[in-house]
Amino acid sequence: MRSTLTPESRLADLESMSDEHGLDVLVIGGGVTGAGVALDAATRGLRTGIVEAQDWASGTSSRSSKLVHGGLRYLQMLDFHLVHEALTERDLLITELAPHLVEPVSFLYPLENRVWERAYVGAGVALYDTLASVNGRRRRALPIHRHLSRTAMSKQFPDLRHDAAIGAIRYWDASVDDARLVLTLVRTAASYGALTANRTQVVELTHSSVGAVTGAVVQDLETGTRYTIKARHVITATGVWTEETESLAQSDGGLHVLASKGIHVVVPRESIRGDVGLILQTEKSVLFVIPWSRYWIIGTTDTPYEFDPTHPVATSADIDYLLDHANSVLAKPLTREDVIGTWAGLRPLLQPGTKDGTSSAKVSREHTVASPAPGMTVVAGGKLTTYRVMAKDAVDFALGTRASAIPSITDRIPLWGAEGLKAVKRQGPALSAKYGWTRATFDHLTHRYGSGLSQLIDAVTAQEDLALPLEHAPAYLRAEIHFAATHEQVIHLEDVMMHRTRLVYEVADGGLAAAPEIAAIVAEVQGWDDDRVAREIASYRSRVEADAAAAREPSDSEAIAARSVASDISPTVALPETGANAQST
Repeated sequence: MRSTLTPESRLADLESMSDEHGLDVLVIGGGVTGAGVALDAATRGLRTGIVEAQDWASGTSSRSSKLVHGGLRYLQMLDFHLVHEALTERDLLITELAPHLVEPVSFLYPLENRVWERAYVGAGVALYDTLASVNGRRRRALPIHRHLSRTAMSKQFPDLRHDAAIGAIRYWDASVDDARLVLTLVRTAASYGALTANRTQVVELTHSSVGAVTGAVVQDLETGTRYTIKARHVITATGVWTEETESLAQSDGGLHVLASKGIHVVVPRESIRGDVGLILQTEKSVLFVIPWSRYWIIGTTDTPYEFDPTHPVATSADIDYLLDHANSVLAKPLTREDVIGTWAGLRPLLQPGTKDGTSSAKVSREHTVASPAPGMTVVAGGKLTTYRVMAKDAVDFALGTRASAIPSITDRIPLWGAEGLKAVKRQGPALSAKYGWTRATFDHLTHRYGSGLSQLIDAVTAQEDLALPLEHAPAYLRAEIHFAATHEQVIHLEDVMMHRTRLVYEVADGGLAAAPEIAAIVAEVQGWDDDRVAREIASYRSRVEADAAAAREPSDSEAIAARSVASDISPTVALPETGANAQST
């Protein structure tokens, strides 16, 4: 079994998916849920393939709040089951499945009233901690909450305005690099035999003579080649594209999904003095101020979105909304000049009920699994934290009575990089001394790769200059770019800038200064010529500049128009409005 993903493995996997043997399960959608489905199916011993129209995690799953949490606000809705489920998954990720990727982070909940609010909020957070403890484990994964006085609060967050709160409650959740979680899930699925192909779009679903879905026709967006894949079960996890995918099924059934836009802004760590995060109630949602590496993430918004879901962008009004709400409690107000990056993501919100003729299992308040046509399963809704549960429910639903014979085991499958993590961390002093790395650099590497760091060390041993930081993005090593090109199915420069690293929003120029060096490293590995390098850099520059222009516009319509100036480097194929053209088999 393998976990090395390359452009060559991608082509080989497309050939294997379309061979005469067919698949047990074809997964459509390479976000966190689809990647989770692929891992669940593969670890049940099913012949599994997964395709994604763009890059892995290119949709909502790289544009979240980067949090793994139970959803404290759901306690106000008395949804104890949902919170308990999410907290159980949070702690499972921290302790067993992905301790390298998922890290504890604490938040302050500022209090304005000394008596009733401290009692009310304190009871809610105490219940939150209690639900986290009821998970069958002998010890807690995270510390229990604490009540803080104004003085203690100020020590934890000096830049919280003195008159903004009389004290706070400090509680714990966790953070994650969402795109790296998705990529790690895909790599783990591949290590158990899953076939994987990004930049591959489903353009048709195939059907039997009685209307059952029997597979799909996919198009390699890099070459234009089409492949017909036979599959006993097709499972789609396409988020805000759910209804578009369902339209290929020659059925009126399925799920209703609406998009809600949430944006985040990034400011340097030195812009705010604080050691913990903040959570604030707003009139529309909650606002997080999240400590993350060398900067802060502030989000989010919650607004209806009715445009093309491919490239949502932050508007000037969105950014001002977040800054205004953050400034309401900060001693030193932030300005637009503090913002070094933004991103916008779309939440796939399930609407009540299903379309006519749809069998479904509403297994959670947050997600639903349905079958709009025989042979096709759709899973939608949910949140990043509970991706594993969603995946399990989707595969169980697709298998029907067979599920009990081959139950899910993903609660006991560590993700790539998790096994041997403690041993690798103990090598930190020796490795750092050998290669001249700081403690922060080594922690950065183990957080991203876990025990898989040994594979980067192998590359550095063979090519010593890979141990050096990038000239214009020194938080990353040259080895990380080399590894992305050799192991992480990078097809384009933007894959590295947006999803293998976070340079698109964590430096003020979107990583443009570092792009030539990064492109040169990828080119040496993958054989790009000078013309290809120039095209890749030009395409990425156009994307960054278009996003920046969009962020200066006041409304979604104007921002989308500004963003549309940049063309996609591998554009998707326009699909028919219905499944009338689907072929029979």
